[in-house]
Amino acid sequence: MSDEDVEEEAEPAVELGERTPVEGAPLARVTARLHFPLQRSEVDRREGTATIRTPDGPLELGEILPETDVTYFETGEAFEAAVREVVGTGPVPTE
Repeated sequence: MSDEDVEEEAEPAVELGERTPVEGAPLARVTARLHFPLQRSEVDRREGTATIRTPDGPLELGEILPETDVTYFETGEAFEAAVREVVGTGPVPTE
């Protein structure tokens, strides 16, 4: 391989424009840090201060959990479904 071939492979196939910051962590990242099954109070103790991305802007998980109807999450999917039922789904605003 010549040096020109190496340089061509190193460049991205699609240019990505400017990076727009998004406040908060994706819900899936917070879920991945937990091991289920867990009680809602234990999720709050471990990750209650985590800020997650929502369609209404960043919110602390501790503010969302009391609004869920579930007190015991069997799986990560059940946890995410309960949180999304409270905060909704949709595009996340950027700064």
